[in-house]
Amino acid sequence: MTKAGEQFMKQLLVKGLPFTAVTNSVAERQQLAKLGVQSILLVNTIDPDTWERPDRPVGKAFLFESSLSLCCRYLRMIRKWTDQPVYVVTGRTHGRLIYKGLGADHIVHVQTGGLGSLLE
Repeated sequence: MTKAGEQFMKQLLVKGLPFTAVTNSVAERQQLAKLGVQSILLVNTIDPDTWERPDRPVGKAFLFESSLSLCCRYLRMIRKWTDQPVYVVTGRTHGRLIYKGLGADHIVHVQTGGLGSLLE
């Protein structure tokens, strides 16, 4: 979990906005639960055959990049689940064209803070 992602989820929790966190790690799932996240989806990011649409509606998606390859896998997975906008939030300058090519609608470059506008 990135610091930006954690801050963003805390803002969602404070505002009482519904969301589902997606992770491929049991340890991260526990961290998310400690943070107060109620809806957590544990996924297998390795095997694309397991990337079936969840049984809940998927709206806008926000992906917080911790690594290029993992973010690409999440992007491919989530793009199959929704036709709503998908945002990739990154602190790096690389990857923009890769993310766009995989279906990201928006690439948001942040170092720290500045995520409040994503909630609007």
